[in-house]
Amino acid sequence: MTDIKKALLDPTAVFDRPMQVLHASDLSAQQKIEILQRWRYDAQLQELAESENMAKGGQDDLLEEILEALHTLGVGK
Repeated sequence: MTDIKKALLDPTAVFDRPMQVLHASDLSAQQKIEILQRWRYDAQLQELAESENMAKGGQDDLLEEILEALHTLGVGK
């Protein structure tokens, strides 16, 4: 069973990739959206830090995966 509270605080503590959120059968569509939106927020902050040379790269692909997962759930159409 997915730890929803933990996933909402830190999606990477529960899921390795955004598409795993989509396949979590014990989560409602709304819970999946909330988790992915939190993950998107975190990834965007990381991307901002990278643009200011404060962190290492690698978030572009992750952010694309998050946006794709959200799109699958009907967010961002």
